[in-house]
Amino acid sequence: MSAPDLLATRVRAINVGLAGFADPIRAHDASVVSLDWRPPAAGDRDLGLLAARLADDPDDPVGSVVAAANAEAAARLLGAHPALVDVQPAGEMIPALAGERLLLHSGPPIEWGRMCGPVQGAVIGAVLLEGWAATADDARALVDRGGVRFEPCHHHGAVGPMAGVVSPSMPVVVVENLAAGTRAYATLNEGLGKVLRFGAYDESVLERLRWIASTLGPALASVVRAGGAIDLKGITAQALQMGDEGHNRNVAATSLLTRTIAPTVVRAVDGATAEAVLTFLRGNDHFFLNLSMAACKSALDAAHGIPGSTIVTAMSRNGVDFGIRLSGTGDAWFTTPVGVPDGLFFPGYGPDDANPDLGDSSITETFGIGGFAMAAAPAIVRFVGGTPADAIAFTRLMWRITVARNTGYALPTLGFAGTPTGIDARRVVETGVAPVINTGIAHKEAGVGQIGAGIARAPLACFEAGLRALARTLDLEVAA
Repeated sequence: MSAPDLLATRVRAINVGLAGFADPIRAHDASVVSLDWRPPAAGDRDLGLLAARLADDPDDPVGSVVAAANAEAAARLLGAHPALVDVQPAGEMIPALAGERLLLHSGPPIEWGRMCGPVQGAVIGAVLLEGWAATADDARALVDRGGVRFEPCHHHGAVGPMAGVVSPSMPVVVVENLAAGTRAYATLNEGLGKVLRFGAYDESVLERLRWIASTLGPALASVVRAGGAIDLKGITAQALQMGDEGHNRNVAATSLLTRTIAPTVVRAVDGATAEAVLTFLRGNDHFFLNLSMAACKSALDAAHGIPGSTIVTAMSRNGVDFGIRLSGTGDAWFTTPVGVPDGLFFPGYGPDDANPDLGDSSITETFGIGGFAMAAAPAIVRFVGGTPADAIAFTRLMWRITVARNTGYALPTLGFAGTPTGIDARRVVETGVAPVINTGIAHKEAGVGQIGAGIARAPLACFEAGLRALARTLDLEVAA
């Protein structure tokens, strides 16, 4: 087409780069489409080349190893079938807790002196609950002199919301991935208000924890023994079609669980206990969260430890650091400082009151629900900010950084397409698209509790470090 002909026709343009470049074109009544493009690896030449070197390629020795490893990891995630098989004290299910004074915490490893306020508060509460000290001052003194050790929940097949502290006497759900035999553990959800997971440890908190240990935990154990394993995959799949997303909204899943077990509850325990258990469940819409977390953990642990795999098998926060683990790099953590989520605050609170992001609950996003499944839960945006269209857009965006869609967890608003499954560190680095996490926001002081909710983005630096480490396992040269 000649220049005169070109100028005589209506302009139709594609804008690559800054979105603002399209404005003058539109101002002249021309058609323009903006392409969301950015340089691979944010323009980092060495990192971009490394990601390309790890690309799937059947004709390349490295690329073929990575492709096969990721295919295996994806198959294990898609085939996972978590079920609740028991409820027992943590000290009986997690061997390390049965010996010396050890507490588990959420997030990557951290020592006492670096712990944030809510985690330190939860530690003091757990020490009091276990009877290792008689007062809060004595508990702090015990920990200060090294009388208690700490390890991440993830190192013991466990996950904990927010502060995530697990101590020996706390009942834990035992969730087994029936397809692979991997088991995961999580404490029972305390409900809302003043709770240990936000660092509260007054007598009302301890009394509730004692009731959970003496009544709720044993009652649920009796229910599972009497009624058999409870299919958590089926409950989650149905809940996604009823407005839940498996992390911050668990209204449907908790209701489905309660309906499932109610007949057995009234048969397996005495009337007073049955009434207390069912009343507690009716008043705790978040109860299923801990089960959801353990279910996701049991699935992801089955996909962990595959040499060459770039699939992310854990994302977690301890209120100071954000950390991830990759399937192909064993139990190594890749960490960077964590920030405060971008969200909505309850009246009287703001960003200056907030603790940086906290908890193992991002295991749900790691598996592909939670923030990755917000398209299923348009109501969640009223809690974390945004619009229903934003919720759908978040899920669509997460498809860009995952290797599969899990049709076992179908999303009605997206034509029953499956949830984005299998975060690929290569795709995160190449695209610069960070995994999205919807999360509660804790006050930075122990015991104040939840002060808001919002959206967090996993820091890209973790994925860059993980990809470099994965490359070293494959004997690739990696620039410093």
